[in-house]
Amino acid sequence: ILSRYRNRCRMEQEGGNGRLFFRGLQNRSHEKMKLRKRKSTLYLSPPNSSERSGDLLGENIYLVLFTIALRICNCFLVQTSFVPDEYWQSLEVAHHMVFNNYGYLTWEWTERLRGYTYPLIFASIYKILHLLGKDSVQLLIWIPRLAQALLSAVADIRLYSLMKQLENQQMAKWVFFCQLCSWFTWYCCTRTLTNTMETVLTIIALFYYPLEGSKSMNSVKYSSLVALAFIIRPTAVIPWIPLVFRHFWQEQKKLDLILYQFLPIGFITLSLSLIIDRVFFGQWTLVQYNFLKFNVLQNLGTFYGSHPWHWYFSQGFPAVLGTHLPFFIHGCFLAPKRYRILLVTVLWTLLVYSMLSHKEFRFIYPVLPFCMVFCGYSLNHLKTWKKPALSFLFLSNMLLAFYTGLVHQRGTLDVMTHIQELCYNNPNISSASVFIMMPCHSTPYYSHVHYPLPMRFLQCPPDLTGKSQYLDEADIFYLNPLNWLYREFHNDSTLPTHLIIFSILEEEISAFLISSSYERTAVFFHTHLPEGRTGSHIYVYERKLKRKLNKLKFS
Repeated sequence: ILSRYRNRCRMEQEGGNGRLFFRGLQNRSHEKMKLRKRKSTLYLSPPNSSERSGDLLGENIYLVLFTIALRICNCFLVQTSFVPDEYWQSLEVAHHMVFNNYGYLTWEWTERLRGYTYPLIFASIYKILHLLGKDSVQLLIWIPRLAQALLSAVADIRLYSLMKQLENQQMAKWVFFCQLCSWFTWYCCTRTLTNTMETVLTIIALFYYPLEGSKSMNSVKYSSLVALAFIIRPTAVIPWIPLVFRHFWQEQKKLDLILYQFLPIGFITLSLSLIIDRVFFGQWTLVQYNFLKFNVLQNLGTFYGSHPWHWYFSQGFPAVLGTHLPFFIHGCFLAPKRYRILLVTVLWTLLVYSMLSHKEFRFIYPVLPFCMVFCGYSLNHLKTWKKPALSFLFLSNMLLAFYTGLVHQRGTLDVMTHIQELCYNNPNISSASVFIMMPCHSTPYYSHVHYPLPMRFLQCPPDLTGKSQYLDEADIFYLNPLNWLYREFHNDSTLPTHLIIFSILEEEISAFLISSSYERTAVFFHTHLPEGRTGSHIYVYERKLKRKLNKLKFS
């Protein structure tokens, strides 16, 4: 009996251990199945898949659409003129290329100082509109500007993406904010200036430049964009000299970089430029050399004005940065050493342009986005005063942006709208003619009229022959406007039907206006800050022939 009891206890114990053993196996297998299932779930549906499906240009689609929408609004809220090159070196040339039965090319094109690569972009747009039968004057004005606005939006997004790679999303947000609320960027980024395209290409090229920490570096892409910028505007190479030198210095395979990247890309882009200019000039021309020779070697740009050497440091750069300036200075002390090359690029560009006598705000526009990096660092490190600083930065820049974009120097565009109405709403347009008696290139021309209306303006080509005491047509006119008009229009049959003048000239030529039966028919506000030959308003005078004939019959 005792032996049976012991055998039973032993069997129960072994059975219990067996059940525990099998339960343990089941639990382990169940855990393994759970782990495998969890692992497969992570593998099949990554957490970022929903974000990636909504990406555009490598960023969140809502950010991209917001930036594009902002720049489109930016485009329509800039209704003022800045500098003549906005029209005369882009849209006027493109209009002449497509509608060559009427148009005008300035002396730069007869001297082959400019290349057709940049105007060809707008000429292509004009040609498409013409083929579709949609070449209305409003589309010819706004479609090129909208195209430039879209390119500027892409550049803004690339700057944001670059900073997110180099730092983090928080830092990228502040740099992006500084870029979008910059008054000078707002003022220029939708204009059809070569400087605007130069800036766009510079930002996108910087996205591919081998900066420490960048995940998008690509030597071929960035050097191609730099080469294209040089073709469009040769001075675009100035900011890239320290950047390219740094890349070459840090590159281990220096010979390969030159032989397999820089030289082939330079050869291809320069060959493309030569072919394009050969087609339109009718002869082989290296316009980049002619441009640098005129502006740098011969320094003939002083014909259009000169400034002291310190102008960019004392006036130009502070004005372009505006209220960003204190944040830029603060950010220079905070930014890591790897951004020192960007600061060197800014200072180098200012120094090089300071050596040229002729200076303009737009020349240093391409390095303005570099400055936004340091402004973003400043905002990121502010703690107590961050909200007041953001409010101050936003409001001050928007006030400047809206004033310069909607008020300052708007008359020269408004008067072209008046001429458009004259062309398309006047039954007697066949006998009409316009003489713009203002500083040369004050207004756009046929690109903003798109009608073969006889028009004339005061010429101002520089002296290319070395004559002493050279005066252009505009200078001669302003020495004695009244005598010039009587001498030029000694025969009534040669008088234009419409004269366009600045208000400052009205009193001086009033005798001619009265004797030639001109009456003021329109007034347009231009600026609150008139200076020199530029008045606060623009007057349109029309010759009233019927009234003069009635007076003659009565007498």
